[in-house]
Amino acid sequence: MYLKKPPWGEDLLSSSPSTSSSSSSSTSASSSSPSLPPSVVDLVKSLNKERVYRELTLTLGTALRNATAEFSFLRVKGLSTLLKFLSSLSESNHTIELFQETQTVKNLQVVPILFEHSLAPSQSCSIQTLDHNSHDEPAKVTSPPTENEVALSLRVLEGCCLLDKGCRILAHQHMAVKVLIELPSAGGVIQQIAFLDALIALMLDSYENQKDFEHCHGVRKIAELVKTRSVDEKVRLKSAEFLLLLVGNVLPSTKFTSSIEYGEQREEALRMESLQDDILELLGEEIASLLWAVGQVGSFDLEQKHSSLYFQAQQLVDTLDSKFW
Repeated sequence: MYLKKPPWGEDLLSSSPSTSSSSSSSTSASSSSPSLPPSVVDLVKSLNKERVYRELTLTLGTALRNATAEFSFLRVKGLSTLLKFLSSLSESNHTIELFQETQTVKNLQVVPILFEHSLAPSQSCSIQTLDHNSHDEPAKVTSPPTENEVALSLRVLEGCCLLDKGCRILAHQHMAVKVLIELPSAGGVIQQIAFLDALIALMLDSYENQKDFEHCHGVRKIAELVKTRSVDEKVRLKSAEFLLLLVGNVLPSTKFTSSIEYGEQREEALRMESLQDDILELLGEEIASLLWAVGQVGSFDLEQKHSSLYFQAQQLVDTLDSKFW
């Protein structure tokens, strides 16, 4: 999505007192043009917001129509457009807020489309034979999603969940965690890596999705990917990164916390301890201690976390290999 600001909007806003006074070099230019009253400036901003919203809804509507098509290549086209669209939104808080607003409109919601089509459980398609006297319409045959389509849909799901908490709620309503947990056994490397990224985005600040993850024994699934040497190295490293993010960023650190005692907080503490006990059982005390130690480290900035995550994941995989092999 490429939004080009209208020249009339720029001219009017640049002549307003709030914008013209910000630059000392343009004092003479701004003095030659009369300053606009606040009501006019507000009107221009409102019109500009409506224009951007129309662009958003137009792009979303076109992409979603393709994403619901019967043929996989059309759905891939729609998903690719959605992915570029979400990437362009992240450049501005204003467009992110408008996207969040669109996701309250049912026919513009992205997440339900994903789980009704590209991420829907596979169904066998049969071609219905009709006799000449029948007035029934022939059944529609929908091509099954390819691995590329599933991977793209997972990337779109990840983007939606990172940009909008409401999308995580919608995903929970479609049993997203349960659907995603079944994907690694059926897909290749690209799909498995996209699955891990989407899953961590789903659980971010979402108690419901975290609880679904526990009920689906998600830790066991991820731990098996890390432990199994026959799994592609990239997938093992991404699975190790997943566990590091899960313990250090997504889940609250309750293993060494005694202040949580009653009500929902107590229930959450017990749930977290159960997940951590699973890690202890599946990966051993050494790996569990390594994961918890990373979770206890003081907060770094985003760049530092990103640069150290790969190294920590490699260290975890190497420790596992030396222990079990």
